[in-house]
Amino acid sequence: MKRKYFQIALFSALIILISFFLYLRNHQTFDSYINPESSYTKIEVQNIESCLQCHQNTTGYSEYHNPELIGCSSCHLGNTAALDKTLAHEGMILIPGNLSDATETCGKCHSEELKKVNNSLMTTNSGLVAVDKFIFGEADSPNYHYHIKDIEYSPADKHIRDLCANCHLGAEKPEYGEINQLSRGGGCIACHLNYSDQAKSDLDMYLASGKKELPKFHPSTDIFVNNTHCFGCHSRSSRISTNYIGLQETLLDEIDIHNNNTYSVLEDKRVYKHLEADVHHTKGLLCIDCHSSHEVMGTGEKFLHQEDAVSLQCSDCHYKEQPNTIPYDSLDRESLLVYLHRDYEHSDKELIAVKKDGHPLVNTFVDSTGNAFLIGKKDGSLHPLKPQPEVCSRTAHQNVSCSACHSSWASRCIGCHNQFDEGKPGAFDLLDKKYVTGQWEEYVAEFSSSQPALGVREHDGEELIEPAIPGMIMTIDKGSYKGEPGEDISFHRLYAPNSPHTTTKEVRDCKSCHANSATLGYGMGTLNYIIKNNKGLWEFTPEYALNSYDNLPEDAWIPFLKNVHDSVVTSTRTNFRPFNVKEQNRMLLVGACLQCHKDNSEVMKRTLKLGLDPILQEVTEECILPEESTNHQ
Repeated sequence: MKRKYFQIALFSALIILISFFLYLRNHQTFDSYINPESSYTKIEVQNIESCLQCHQNTTGYSEYHNPELIGCSSCHLGNTAALDKTLAHEGMILIPGNLSDATETCGKCHSEELKKVNNSLMTTNSGLVAVDKFIFGEADSPNYHYHIKDIEYSPADKHIRDLCANCHLGAEKPEYGEINQLSRGGGCIACHLNYSDQAKSDLDMYLASGKKELPKFHPSTDIFVNNTHCFGCHSRSSRISTNYIGLQETLLDEIDIHNNNTYSVLEDKRVYKHLEADVHHTKGLLCIDCHSSHEVMGTGEKFLHQEDAVSLQCSDCHYKEQPNTIPYDSLDRESLLVYLHRDYEHSDKELIAVKKDGHPLVNTFVDSTGNAFLIGKKDGSLHPLKPQPEVCSRTAHQNVSCSACHSSWASRCIGCHNQFDEGKPGAFDLLDKKYVTGQWEEYVAEFSSSQPALGVREHDGEELIEPAIPGMIMTIDKGSYKGEPGEDISFHRLYAPNSPHTTTKEVRDCKSCHANSATLGYGMGTLNYIIKNNKGLWEFTPEYALNSYDNLPEDAWIPFLKNVHDSVVTSTRTNFRPFNVKEQNRMLLVGACLQCHKDNSEVMKRTLKLGLDPILQEVTEECILPEESTNHQ
């Protein structure tokens, strides 16, 4: 009851405050005097901005960015006292929200959010720069902090400028228009700009008229982020956006597919093969249904790598016994604003809070019977959140990530060669956005997909098994950057931790982990369990030829049942590694059992519940188990 009276009082106060602002607007000026300790600064809006002399009867604004409340100059600046077009447009920012002007525009009201965004990995690209410099031998670790705007022209820096520097929030959006598949950067508006059909039509009319016929519909800046806002950047590198909707990149050209409906061509003309989409996508969920503002904009902390910045886990929604919750009254300011903007009405219920850092998922709630639900941000649909099955938390799989079992496929890329072409025509610096002389070229042998390999994450004294993909099986002709091609070539065989975003309700079968060569890190091929003279032995025949640099199959991560020397770098992370021989033997031991015992057999169910060691005490003479390999490299 007290909460109800509090909400009524708060609503009444807001009405009075808005009425006061409108009164002052009609009499000279109004200032929004906010508590000086808050993140908001004073905004001054002129009585009648000269903008409205020409831009009359314009609509399309979001409720919270209506010029009637904040004016035009709050976002666009300019000289609001001048009636002459040239004078009025002095200092005007046509496309506000780029990080280069965000302090003067969006940041005037949203200063705390801007601070967070400026420190986020999407702005700094620190992890990308760090790994690239490490691989080029310009740093002794991939765990240093960088900012992409500070890179210069070393071989690694030039490599980033030529191939990677398009995808960061600091990249300018210089032209009008909606966010699409080709969009990169744009600062605040990379996520918050939305064009209605009327706004798009009016923009076309405005441009066709030579910018003389002014549009009546203004694009909206709001919190309604859709997947296209994410797609431009996240359809690259680990290809999360394309994976999510069931598209796997190929090396085909549009002419090669001959209108084959099992392929799609993106706006940049890349050809993608149709595979199974993520179950969350098929249910109509957006990226931001899971990854809220607290992750997307960041927390203000400077993280080393993407996985450090992501705090959400599958188990937050698909919990073991009870979800971690927070009451509406405890929402932080940022979460409360999102809640209010979306007109949610579950303030009388507990909301799910992410266990790792405690941030709330405002589109979730737990009802009085203990059932949890998620409200889809795309259409408001209600999605029941089901607890994870008991098998997921049993002894044998307690250290296995959800995505290790529930990812249906992951991207694979092998045979990559990087060489600098000093005479490359049309070379373009993606960071400075200008044509230059010379460019790094990347040549890829194959794009494909398979169930992900598995690796071990070592963190806080624990070991977690996670998906991995061949991130950098590549050569770099560093000599070519100095005009000496072929004189200094480095070879790298690195896998990267990966969150495939190809989640399925069904799990991969037991053999696909315990008796699969690609999963264990040996590469694609045939892995057979052979019994000779009453002894068991695993044999592996690779699908790909051996690479001349290290004599391993082209797509392999590690040699078959041999340890990798400590001096060999195998991963793009210092806390992520392949299985060692002891772990491989244990995995293959279960794989041997699976030659006779089906996944759903009683003995395998007991193994999942009790663990492997107690079951091994019951082994009969009929069981022919493999001898452990002790080979070392």
